[in-house]
Amino acid sequence: MEKGEYILALDEGTTSCRAILFDRQGRAAASAQREFASVFPQAGWVEQDADEIWRTQLAVMREAASSVSAAQISAIGITNQRETLVVWDAETGEPLHQAIVWQCRRTSAMCESLKAEGWEAEVRARTGLVLDPYFTGTKLKWLLDEVPGLREKAEAGRVLVGTIDTWLIWKLTEGAVHATDVSNASRTMLFNIHTLAWDEEILARLGIPAVMLPEVKPSSGIFGYTRLLDGDGEGTATEMTPPAGIPIAGVAGDQQAALFGQGCFESGMAKNTYGTGCFLLTNTGESPIASEKGLLTTIAWQMDGKTTYALEGSVFTAGSVIQWLRDGLGLIAHASESEALAASVADTLGVYVVPAFTGLGTPYWNADARGMITGLTRGATSAHLVRAALESIAYQTADVLGTMAAESGLRLKELRVDGGAVANSLLMQFQADLLGVSVIRPVMLETTALGAAFLAGLGVGFWSGTDELRALWELDRTFVPERDEAWRAGVYGGWQKAVGYQL
Repeated sequence: MEKGEYILALDEGTTSCRAILFDRQGRAAASAQREFASVFPQAGWVEQDADEIWRTQLAVMREAASSVSAAQISAIGITNQRETLVVWDAETGEPLHQAIVWQCRRTSAMCESLKAEGWEAEVRARTGLVLDPYFTGTKLKWLLDEVPGLREKAEAGRVLVGTIDTWLIWKLTEGAVHATDVSNASRTMLFNIHTLAWDEEILARLGIPAVMLPEVKPSSGIFGYTRLLDGDGEGTATEMTPPAGIPIAGVAGDQQAALFGQGCFESGMAKNTYGTGCFLLTNTGESPIASEKGLLTTIAWQMDGKTTYALEGSVFTAGSVIQWLRDGLGLIAHASESEALAASVADTLGVYVVPAFTGLGTPYWNADARGMITGLTRGATSAHLVRAALESIAYQTADVLGTMAAESGLRLKELRVDGGAVANSLLMQFQADLLGVSVIRPVMLETTALGAAFLAGLGVGFWSGTDELRALWELDRTFVPERDEAWRAGVYGGWQKAVGYQL
């Protein structure tokens, strides 16, 4: 295959779509980003318009690639918000319901019922996941049960389902490919991470027809070819068939892609991504490690015939707490203002924000927890509240790392970080102080997109292997701990007390 000069990464997040054009040095040659809307039909419910996601992703894709020709793009990599579910008509391509977002808690009662029936241990053993509304499986059962006629259409093979990566692949190939990769499949609560296949027993228990599910492929390798780079995204595209089409050659869920983009190719290496949520993953090699303390056992990626696993801790509300400060409270006009306002005070004056807007993740897994603010006094100002909100991100990360250390005996020497919120140096210094380990920030903060690009590049031979990729990783700044253990124990103890009110 003739090599071009770039890899185009499509990074479909929870609140926005990005497209980044990467060169052979792993540097961004062009990029574009646009936000899209979420809707909240009831308390704890979160939905998005799948067509809006597609149009937004297509628009930024074209914008980022506008300065180059299709021949200069060797491959496309896709990374996406995980667990978010789309169902669509197999013939028309029309979504049959709003996309149900990973944050949505509508299936809490269903999950509790399944737990009462004794299903949680079985689900964990087969999928590596806890029985929680966070994951895709119960969302799909809810749709099949609640949307009139959907189950009948699905059983007749007239409905397709997938996470956002599957939706984008299907749209990019004009319906030629209905597929996902193992990392996204492993987040559905329907996929057996040991047999690497959809789990027939779980499908039967949830009443999900296997015919509607996508084919599961390795994370690196050709999925299909684009057919609409010159079209309008509404089905009138100029057909681009192989080899003229651009190969989609790398796919991974956003957190697994970030682990790959951070160069965590070896067992024991870890990263934390500060996005809408906050997700810490540790590469555990070719063997899955079962958890008893709230961590998730998941597939990191599959390539060259080998499956790599990871342990993961999940924080549901991280960067979105900054959005809340902006959109919900109006304390800041732009997210970038949060650092300066928080830095205008020395500490939070004893204020703690517990941002359990959609429940609490690792290690609590409490779907019914809700956000709260504690420690308010008359002296508290908007600056103290903003600082407390930022610090809540670091505290939740400390919860996950503490659990991981207790579970595996792992004691990190450093933590590699990425995602939009790591541009906030005050937050990163507080994180290092709280953990007592150095926090390593790379030059390329968008390592989620970079990971997708790396997987796609390897899939078409654009890069030779992980040794070449490792050499492309560049350090921006190391945040070294500046506080002692007594301070650390004091502030973290206050956080644990605040969280305790919800448990």
